[in-house]
Amino acid sequence: MKKLLAVACLLVLSTAHAAQDPEVVFKRSCAMCHNGQLPMAPKKSDQAAWKPRLEQGTDVLVKHVTEGFNAMPARGLCMDCSAEDYKAVITWMSK
Repeated sequence: MKKLLAVACLLVLSTAHAAQDPEVVFKRSCAMCHNGQLPMAPKKSDQAAWKPRLEQGTDVLVKHVTEGFNAMPARGLCMDCSAEDYKAVITWMSK
């Protein structure tokens, strides 16, 4: 029984997921730049623009969002987003 409980706890902890809906986060915090108003910000669904960024890896992109990068402000204007929220929004925007 203890082993089963330990395995269940590990599964729950290892399947971290975004707490917020990526579309809601995008509309609230990302859309003002990623809908085309800021030319250097890749637009949502522009796969050609996202490709070289995604090739850097998700961890690098989350670091850029968290710390700020070029014209992107720190935390991407989402002050209550977790790293998992950022990963989910990046995935959602890049499709």
